[in-house]
Amino acid sequence: MKETLPLNTSNFAHISVLSRELIEGVELIAGGHYLDATVGGGGHSRAILATFPDITLTGVDRDAEAITAATVNLAEFGDDRYTLWRGNFAEYKGKNKQFDGIIADIGVSSPQLDLPERGFSFRHDSPLDMRMDRRQPLTAADIVNFQDEKALADIFYRYGEERLSRRIARHLVQKRPFQSTKALAEAIARAVPRQYRYGRIHPATRSFQALRLVVNDELPSLQQFLTVAPQWLKPQGRIGIISFHSLEDRIIKHAFRDNQLLQVITKKPITAQAEEIAENPRARSAKLRFAFRKLD
Repeated sequence: MKETLPLNTSNFAHISVLSRELIEGVELIAGGHYLDATVGGGGHSRAILATFPDITLTGVDRDAEAITAATVNLAEFGDDRYTLWRGNFAEYKGKNKQFDGIIADIGVSSPQLDLPERGFSFRHDSPLDMRMDRRQPLTAADIVNFQDEKALADIFYRYGEERLSRRIARHLVQKRPFQSTKALAEAIARAVPRQYRYGRIHPATRSFQALRLVVNDELPSLQQFLTVAPQWLKPQGRIGIISFHSLEDRIIKHAFRDNQLLQVITKKPITAQAEEIAENPRARSAKLRFAFRKLD
């Protein structure tokens, strides 16, 4: 599928979560060089660049629309203060002891969820896509329509923690093909018991999460990034990662604890305050963890 590049940045309006806690926790220094490994629309990067006039930043994102939005939102700081690189943060080639701090905001962004054409959400009737990087060929429709029943069940159980994964997979295989988010969500709802359809969340929520994680190879990418990123930190440099569900948070917690270069700062994750949750309900599930690179 040919990628359509954005014409403007108004579609990529994103409220940065835990921004104050993240910026304070990184402990920015004048003249420092920082990596925003998931630059998105540039919210966290903007806060970093605004702290000191001589701070420089490298921003990474796999989404073309995010890179375009960040370019506009950071333009006032001048091209000499920031560099943007498009790609998966697990594939970024950093240099040893290059950064005074690293930040990342893991998972799908608000614009990706809210734009119908991206196909991340069943709130809209849209193509079953879910690609963060639309250069890649694999879509959610490919997985749903061509994986066998066992593979689908394993995806829903492992990445969505869906206890009815086998039942859902069996029903989808019988009813496919699916091309739209609405059709898939309705099929999943019909696959589960009636009482399960009226719970706290829509019965398709966990399955959609699982598909998104697999389409974008998110958990393996996160694990790879957390393996190499500490090598890019200068001694005493801090890394702060925001995640939004238990699978990601568990990976971050263990990676920080097990990496010999790092010292954990946050024994328990930092979460959003009530005021921020009231303004941005998506902050409710955010968890922020910090570690720093030990002295050599």
